[in-house]
Amino acid sequence: MFNASLKQLSDQLTEKKISSTELTTEFLKRIKQLNSEYNAFITVNEEMSLDQARSADQMIAAGQASALTGIPIAQKDIFCAKGWLTTCGSKMLSNFVSPYDAGVIERFNQVGAINIGKTNMDEFAMGSSNETSYYGLVKNPWDLSAVPGGSSGGAASAVAARLAPGATGTDTGGSIRQPAALCGISGIKPTYGLVSRYGMIAFASSLDQGGPMARSAEDLALMLNVMVGFDPRDSTSLQRKVEDYARDLQKPLSGLRIGLPKEYFAEGMSKDVGCAIEKALDEYRKLGAETIEISLPNASLSIPVYYVLAPAEASSNLSRFDGVRYGHRAKSYSDLSDMYRKSRAEGFGAEVKRRILIGTYVLSHGYYDAYYIKAQKLRRLIAQDFTQAYQQCDIIMGPTTPTVAFNLGEKSGDPIQMYLSDIYTSAANLTGLPAMSIPVGFGNKNRPVGLQIIGNYFMEAQMLNVAHQYQQVTDWHLKSPV
Repeated sequence: MFNASLKQLSDQLTEKKISSTELTTEFLKRIKQLNSEYNAFITVNEEMSLDQARSADQMIAAGQASALTGIPIAQKDIFCAKGWLTTCGSKMLSNFVSPYDAGVIERFNQVGAINIGKTNMDEFAMGSSNETSYYGLVKNPWDLSAVPGGSSGGAASAVAARLAPGATGTDTGGSIRQPAALCGISGIKPTYGLVSRYGMIAFASSLDQGGPMARSAEDLALMLNVMVGFDPRDSTSLQRKVEDYARDLQKPLSGLRIGLPKEYFAEGMSKDVGCAIEKALDEYRKLGAETIEISLPNASLSIPVYYVLAPAEASSNLSRFDGVRYGHRAKSYSDLSDMYRKSRAEGFGAEVKRRILIGTYVLSHGYYDAYYIKAQKLRRLIAQDFTQAYQQCDIIMGPTTPTVAFNLGEKSGDPIQMYLSDIYTSAANLTGLPAMSIPVGFGNKNRPVGLQIIGNYFMEAQMLNVAHQYQQVTDWHLKSPV
């Protein structure tokens, strides 16, 4: 059961081999048994999950089921869910029970999926290792001394440890793909604007995008079919025709042109990661694809541009957490401004404070033109590189991360080294392009390696096809640490 895919679980539910109540009960038992080891979940609410399961069973009995009806899905604790504690991994929101559902949660509820719990994450999605959470660090199920990646580390750990068959994540600079790579699962960040950001607690509004995390590309397609859709409450939400993201899964790959950016295969990528990526590319060549060397000349600018723009947007977005209306409030203060200062000083962790300060600095008078405006111009150049690249190829591939998962505590004292973990992923957020990571083997200390697939705008179905065909001839996505 725990090793079954979303598709297999869906078939079992449809054929009445198992009920949603039984399935949900088993996953809740497993979470209770193992979560103390991984710290993947912040909140579990058995009563609410089982209520949903009973409703799903009624939907199935009435013949109203869709692919994910009755299936437990773990929700990243950045998505507001009515009646659930929603913390964003921060002390600032440690007492916030959401009065409404996020757009993504609504969509899962409509199809009768089960919210199995809220997963741990880097505080306000700021981090690459899931070590900044107020609720403690998350461990990698493949090696308990290693980080799971961040910020969606709890979601990745939960799927890898078989505590949930699928999970939602968010990706601002690589926060779905990087933990997916380090935990040996699949994850996709769709084109910016496809998944509603309503009720998704904002970090950097022009970069944030929700997406699914699961074991295989086929499972991602099923989840994406639920998550994608126009939401009038989100000003960045795109109005497009409804797509079936599973429609092209069986297409052959003959004639596919894969672009390999020379900048992604240069100094910085570790040998063990490079070896696993090369073997994966060999498989693609066997499947009929051809590989072409391409160039993304401004790739090296992605990190500095990201770490100017993301903190700038964060400093603005996080100003709403002031201790007045909701969230943490200091116990003693002399006046209103003292309450603001103390509440924010107590409520935010060190990394969040660091980014708010950076963001406030680059937006301040005298520095706005030198940093913020310049970063926006460079962002345009990075996007142009990709536009030109897609004239030569259909899809771009490379490593998701420069190394396998590093040890817990290894980089927490050096923010710059931590930021460099996103060196291959942040460009897709700056450009709004869809990108995903799939497992392609193991590197040092038997820790997973992820292959990044970057598609052109709205080409998610093609990317999922490319990933699925690889997963039909390999079994990396079936490997389990438990």
